[in-house]
Amino acid sequence: MSNDNKNSINSDNPLIRVQTTDWNKERLEQLKQLMPDLFTNDGQLNINELKKVVDPKSVNETERYEFRWFGKSNAKREAFTPTNATLVYDEARSVIPSKLELKELKNGQNTEKNSENSANPVNSGPDNFIIEGENLAVLKLLSQSYREQVKCIYIDPPYNTGKDFVYSDNFNQDRKEYWEDAEITENGYKIDTNAETDGRFHSNWLNMMYSRLLIARQLLKEDGVIFISIDDNEVHHLRKLCDDVFGEENFLGQVSRLTGTPTGQGTRGLVSELDYVVIYSKSDEGDFNGVEFDEEDKQIYNQTDEKGQYLTRPLRKTGGEDKREDRPSMYYPLTAPNNTEIYPVGPGGYESRWRCSLSKYKELEGDGMIEWKEINEDESLVWKPYLKFYLEGRLKQPSDLWKNMDGNKKASIDLKKLLEEKIFDFPKPVEVIKKCALISSDKNDIILDFFAGSGTTGQAITELNQEDGGNRKYILVQLPEATDEKSEAYKAGYKKISDITIERNKRVVEKIIKEKKEAQPDLFSKKESEYEQLKGLGFKVFKLKKSNFPRVEYAPDPEKTEEENIELLKKYIRDKEAQLVTAFNKEELITEILIKNGFKLNYTLTKQEAFKKNEILLATDGDKETLICLDVTIADETVEHFKTHTDQKLIVLERALNTTKKWNLKHAMGDKFNAF
Repeated sequence: MSNDNKNSINSDNPLIRVQTTDWNKERLEQLKQLMPDLFTNDGQLNINELKKVVDPKSVNETERYEFRWFGKSNAKREAFTPTNATLVYDEARSVIPSKLELKELKNGQNTEKNSENSANPVNSGPDNFIIEGENLAVLKLLSQSYREQVKCIYIDPPYNTGKDFVYSDNFNQDRKEYWEDAEITENGYKIDTNAETDGRFHSNWLNMMYSRLLIARQLLKEDGVIFISIDDNEVHHLRKLCDDVFGEENFLGQVSRLTGTPTGQGTRGLVSELDYVVIYSKSDEGDFNGVEFDEEDKQIYNQTDEKGQYLTRPLRKTGGEDKREDRPSMYYPLTAPNNTEIYPVGPGGYESRWRCSLSKYKELEGDGMIEWKEINEDESLVWKPYLKFYLEGRLKQPSDLWKNMDGNKKASIDLKKLLEEKIFDFPKPVEVIKKCALISSDKNDIILDFFAGSGTTGQAITELNQEDGGNRKYILVQLPEATDEKSEAYKAGYKKISDITIERNKRVVEKIIKEKKEAQPDLFSKKESEYEQLKGLGFKVFKLKKSNFPRVEYAPDPEKTEEENIELLKKYIRDKEAQLVTAFNKEELITEILIKNGFKLNYTLTKQEAFKKNEILLATDGDKETLICLDVTIADETVEHFKTHTDQKLIVLERALNTTKKWNLKHAMGDKFNAF
């Protein structure tokens, strides 16, 4: 066989191979899909980055093409280190319009019978969550239970304009400035600053964003999409940063948005009337939904028949791949109304092709989708076939210029009207986030915003669900950043930005309920109808908190021996666990245990009546379930039950078991048994 023939076989018929599969190449592609941050911007595996995962000390830095800045390696390490924090439910600030449980309504169960279940406030209400806390720690807590569960992420991070710099990565267990001195439950966390005079001004911002984007990527579904609002200060760095995190090939576009509020007057540069939304997908599965045409777009559908408005396009293919040789099967004659044969011929007489095969043409003709027009061409009339496109049911591909929507000034006015005073600067327009959700998610997806600010994303998703009957869920994360004591927000009683986040979304829910009751008062005359009307409205509030478990707070004494420190640790654990089982909040402890075992925040608890000696609860989040018991002693008959009933997982307190009971449960249940 000649070399030419060999090349033909390899290029034209991929089913014929002259060598076996290159499995190394496939394995590298799989690794790149899983961890794109281990590859350079030109697609090569970065061996040193891979070594850092296994042994950071083994890396020798060398020069290569990549996006680097001071602190990058540490920011990556910080992204993947565990957190000792937990989340606790804040019932007082949660907004649950209906306390009824759908399960009780549908099954006709007695509410009193389920009083043990409904005593846990997390059991009822919507699957929307507002989380007050430092977002990196929160993302880590969500990374197991919500891994590959989020379809759309929208964030509006600090633009790094040289003013206050809110987010720090040093929120570890013993940082008093966050947990205690700042008194975050009342007064808010005092923010850090990032002055332009700092020699690491851009590096500080990049480190903050890098660690959060790395962990956020793990929450996205394989076809998930992230939208990041930004302005000219850091947009160029953000693009390179996202190439590093998501892969350059997963860049979907950069939207330019007319803000309606010119900035930068009096500077030597151009006045800016734009900001941007940078968009990346997690993998090559990410794509956009089509969007409806606006009034300006509809004007091109300027023809009408009995089926409605339509436009026509030449059946002859134009643009790329329009030559006969590109698709020979699409070059054929058609019979015009005057019985002449028409071929797809382009300008100058070159042979082109039709848009479809002959069989497809006959199908379109039978459906009334072909229209012949007599066209004046070269001073003579000739017949040309056209393909009809009807407006009804047709969507268009989103563009990178968003201009026909509310600007920033309108967003500020709307928020002021909702909250009855101006207490938040520069909120994003609700319509911007609605559009992000519409083009990237379906009606039952989860949308995450971990720079929630005033809570625009929550309002956008709530209103969008009301408009199209969707059941989208949102998760908002906002640092309890202290408001300035001289600000209007502080004077109005909002000591933290997160207070504004919560209040805004509370007002949105109240406004919708009021409008519903005014429009259809009869639907609220029965509890069942009321519940259906309010289902999905509202949200639950969680707060970031120090772990309930004492082990994470112990620090060895450097002046003592290893043996002495081990004994001190054992005594510390004994003393603290004695306090734990007598003074802990059961609901908080259950939440921490379940979150750290991969349960989502929408878990429910049901008391198992079959157990008489111990309180055993069934926890489920719809995807996984476990039995859990926090009694300080596990009865013998409970142990005997689980020696023969091994179909469900069981979590108990370790101190509730003696050696024999622990061995029996572990021997019978194996990995389904867990003591902590």
